[in-house]
Amino acid sequence: MPRKRARKSKTPAPRNAANAILLALATGLRRARWWLLRGLALAFLLAVVWVLLYRFVAPPGGVYMWQEHRRIGEIQRQWVPMDQIAPVMARSVIAAEDANFCLHWGFDMTEIRHVIATGGTRGASTISQQTAKNVFLWHGRDWARKALESGFTLLIEALWPKRRILEVYLNVAEFDNGVFGVEAAAQHYFNTSAARLTPVQAARLAAVLPAPKMRDAARPSDFQRRRASAIMDGAATIERDGRAGCISG
Repeated sequence: MPRKRARKSKTPAPRNAANAILLALATGLRRARWWLLRGLALAFLLAVVWVLLYRFVAPPGGVYMWQEHRRIGEIQRQWVPMDQIAPVMARSVIAAEDANFCLHWGFDMTEIRHVIATGGTRGASTISQQTAKNVFLWHGRDWARKALESGFTLLIEALWPKRRILEVYLNVAEFDNGVFGVEAAAQHYFNTSAARLTPVQAARLAAVLPAPKMRDAARPSDFQRRRASAIMDGAATIERDGRAGCISG
């Protein structure tokens, strides 16, 4: 009697549609993670190249400068290298905005702890952070911008010397409505150049930086005069104690 041939077992199908869906979902997540990591790596590389380029090339401006140009029709700005800016102007800005500029790595932790301890919300932003914001980002208080600002701050601290950071800052900071950079500010307020600024003029310019649209360096209020006087003292102090040593040519 002939033997019956054994039937070949078929490949078992997925138990149910849910398993197939879960498998597709897991595969999709792996691919999405791979593309996300690749995108983040590319974004980081582009940011490094961008920051490194501005170490050697004068930045054309920034988002805020472009917005102001659109709003008022034109802006005043003229780039000048650091050796064409009066040294007292550089020291005055450090004294006014970031006394520990030469000592920190982009974030003044001492000042940050002080602001937290006193319950403040502003006042700890360094020159490096302001440069990152003015050159690479937009103005605002949202967390996304602050996170990007922190990243760009670390990059410029790593890739630029301190002297370059201050040079860029002095050329992009706003000193009046539509007036950007210390050269334009010196001409606008005092009919002189950045290289010929006196200690008093430099201190008055530095005093307007926190509120450039509300303060006038040529016609300072009593508060601005007192503030400028304090900045002059601070500029002389950081010159004596070496806290301006990182910007010397």
